[in-house]
Amino acid sequence: MNELISIQRRLSDYNCKSAREEDQALREILQDLILAALGRTEFFCKAAFHGGTHLRIFHGLKRFSEDLDFALKEEVSDFALAPYLDKVKAELASFGVKVEVVDKSKADSTIKKAFLKDDSIIRVLNFRFLTNIDSRQTPRKLRIKLEVDSRPPAGATYESLSLSFPFPSSVTAFDLPSAFSGKMHALLCREYVKGRDWYDFIWYCGASIPLNHALLSAAIDQNGPWAGQHVRTSDKWVKDELKKTILRLDWQKAREDVEPFIHETELASLQYFNAAYFLQLADNLPEDGAPS
Repeated sequence: MNELISIQRRLSDYNCKSAREEDQALREILQDLILAALGRTEFFCKAAFHGGTHLRIFHGLKRFSEDLDFALKEEVSDFALAPYLDKVKAELASFGVKVEVVDKSKADSTIKKAFLKDDSIIRVLNFRFLTNIDSRQTPRKLRIKLEVDSRPPAGATYESLSLSFPFPSSVTAFDLPSAFSGKMHALLCREYVKGRDWYDFIWYCGASIPLNHALLSAAIDQNGPWAGQHVRTSDKWVKDELKKTILRLDWQKAREDVEPFIHETELASLQYFNAAYFLQLADNLPEDGAPS
């Protein structure tokens, strides 16, 4: 009972103003539960947390992220998620949260994937909005995807971070220069438009985070248009290539992609999702011209 009370209080802390906000809050709470449960296993001896949800939980990024993204610290060809997910499932059951685990990992796949699905948390909490809308709109099951890169590029550096909700737990994560390098690789190499990447880029620029060029160079050499070319990135190289990407991007698609993932009070910021704004951000990036 105390565990459910703590989750209900967490939901109340969000001070949701709509069904959409309550739905996002629920998903974030389930992400928090899963991450904390992973921290009570040996998972973070081998892996590190990164991506948008990492920024939201530990660094205050104001957007929702669907997935929990991880990368192994070094390549493990036979890495398996299942043993850790079994422990997560048992840990969450003690909170009255009965998740269904669907492991989609393939033996020959570099990215190991799993889904954790839950409808129990919806049944036991009290809502201001979700119970007042058409039942077809109430999410039947919350679904959180976990992805683990089992063949990560070299060069990442890490930090140990602490969680207090729903219980004390420790998480190994990319430090911010490494996280920014992972995001920069996505910005430069992703084959489709993902506005969420660019929303996160604004956060990194505002926080004046430098790039980990050892990691970025390894990532670019492993995957993308420069794969196998042994490019050694520098601040100047990144700035030049980023401007080329900005000029060819479909910014309407970028706005449409990010809109469902930000708070309603943040929607006005999407007026800045255009080439001129991001070119200005790119111009303000440091430029030392020195390869790592």
